[in-house]
Amino acid sequence: MDEVGTVIHLAKSGRLIIKVDRFIKPGTILLDSKGRKLAKVTELIGPVKSPYATAIPLTERIERVIGTRVKISSELKRGVRDG
Repeated sequence: MDEVGTVIHLAKSGRLIIKVDRFIKPGTILLDSKGRKLAKVTELIGPVKSPYATAIPLTERIERVIGTRVKISSELKRGVRDG
């Protein structure tokens, strides 16, 4: 699994805001360190050199994931591009 960013905030809309280290395609499933599904990326926002992603949570433990490093499975790596 490759780390792609950090969950930094839970928006009022219920979506997670993630500071990403590289480009991620919308629809990419993000995992925690144990390989559990955390969220599905909906869009990228912010500057190209320092992007953020919004994501729909796929877990009930939303508050606990703030500050968590997120990863993608190496099988899903086609949705990521090094920037």
